[in-house]
This record gives sequence, C-alpha cells and structure tokens, in this order.
Amino acid sequence: MSRLIAVTLALGAAALLGAAGSGATPRQTTTLHGTVGPGFTISLTTAAGARVTKLDPGAYVIEVDDLAEEHNFHLQGPGVDRATEIGETGKQTWNVTFTDGTYFYVCDPHSGLMKGSFTVGNVPSTPAPAATKKLLLTAGPGFTITLKTSAGKAVKSVQLGTYTVVVRDRSSIHNAHLVAPGYGRRTTVAFVGTQTWKVKLAKPGTLRFLCDPHASQGMRGSAKITR
Repeated sequence: MSRLIAVTLALGAAALLGAAGSGATPRQTTTLHGTVGPGFTISLTTAAGARVTKLDPGAYVIEVDDLAEEHNFHLQGPGVDRATEIGETGKQTWNVTFTDGTYFYVCDPHSGLMKGSFTVGNVPSTPAPAATKKLLLTAGPGFTITLKTSAGKAVKSVQLGTYTVVVRDRSSIHNAHLVAPGYGRRTTVAFVGTQTWKVKLAKPGTLRFLCDPHASQGMRGSAKITR
C-alpha cells in the first residue's frame, strides 16, 4: 500500500511539472502608438518611436491619440476596421489581432494627404484601396462658408459620383446647407459641431452651398457639376 501511494505521488508530481513546463512563455503583447494631428500628419509607431512598416502576425495593443477635431485615425485591413470619430479628440486604446496581409491607416477627410500602410507576415505589399471622394464644407465661425477638397483647395467643379462631405458648423447663428439636382441637406441653425454626409451627385448642374440666414450677406457659393 505504501509503495502504491509513493508511485501515485510521484506520478502526480511529474504531471504537475510537465504541465508547468509544457508550453512556451506566452508572447508579450506589443504596444503601438497611433497619432493624428494637430497638423496634417498621421503616424503609427513602435514604443521606440520607429515608423511601423512590417509586423509579425498576432495580438497588439494600439494607443491612439487623436489631436484634432477635423481629423480621425482609421485603421483597416484583414479582420480589422477601427476608427476614431471626426469632430472628437482624445485617446483610445484598441486591442487588435493582425493576420497576414496589408493594413492601411488614414484620416478619412484627408486621405489624399494623410495615410500610411504596413504589412503583416510574409506577404507582398499591395496598392492602397482607391480613395473615396471627400469634400469639406465649413460654415463660420465668422460670416464665411467654404467648400474645399481634402487637399484644402476651393471646389470650383465636381464630377458626377458619390462623395463623403465632412460638414463643420462652427456657429449657433449659422447653418450649412448643400443643394444639388436631386439632393438637399442642411444643419439646423442652433447646431454646432461636425457631421458626415454621403452625397450622390447624379445629374449635371450646379452644386450650391450656403448659410440660410446669411446667404444675402455673402455666405454662399457654388460649383459646377460635370460628367
């Protein structure tokens, strides 16, 4: 009986030792840092400050610092689609898992200028997805209203198609009103903040933008819609 107990104890100890030493040490989660703004800059870096160009597959923590209301940080790729909100600032922490493929990070309103990419695993780089057409409509805070491209140029003409329009209404005495053939949308006069509109320009004509209470005081403009 004593021999049986001794054998049982020995087997149990061996099992415990085997369980303790059977697996490799868990991979420590790597932290990356995403930053957008306050100027027209966006970056994804390691803890040492190096720009991220290639990573191993696995779990990562991304600390995102959004420093400007007119920008956002949007990360997308295989299995990942995370973004901060346009019109808001602050810090966020994301837990993501990267797999083999190419990942892109952009500021959505300014994707032509503010973008980057990196690869995960042993895969070749692929072209970035076609940029969505984006416009920026700003009313106030003074008696001005503008419609600009993502590169900051005043819009004089636009082609038919679907656009993302980031609307920044900067004053409670103004509103932002966008009118085109078959389309019309506006903010309320009391509203102050940022909205994002999907605008489909389906017919040639004129795209007009104005502040309704102060259009007669110069807060208006237009662009030609072409094929």
